Amino acid sequence: MLTADITPTLASYIARTVLKQPNRVVADTEPIISSGLIDSFSLVDLALFVEDKFGVRIEDSELNAQTFDTVAQLAALIQQRLA
Repeated sequence: MLTADITPTLASYIARTVLKQPNRVVADTEPIISSGLIDSFSLVDLALFVEDKFGVRIEDSELNAQTFDTVAQLAALIQQRLA
């Protein structure tokens, strides 16, 4: 699976499920953690979604803005784990 296929899935999930704004566009480079767009509870939900959808493990220690603060960074992390 390519990063280009992963990012729209992540952005859609964040808009629909986390933000409850299905029409909102979450840009690939928009900060989602450091900007406060999603909180720590939503971050855990996002990690569970990633694990279920893509079959990769996100460690608790990785749930931070240093590891992934954008959809593009998270997609790259998923792509790396799938390789």
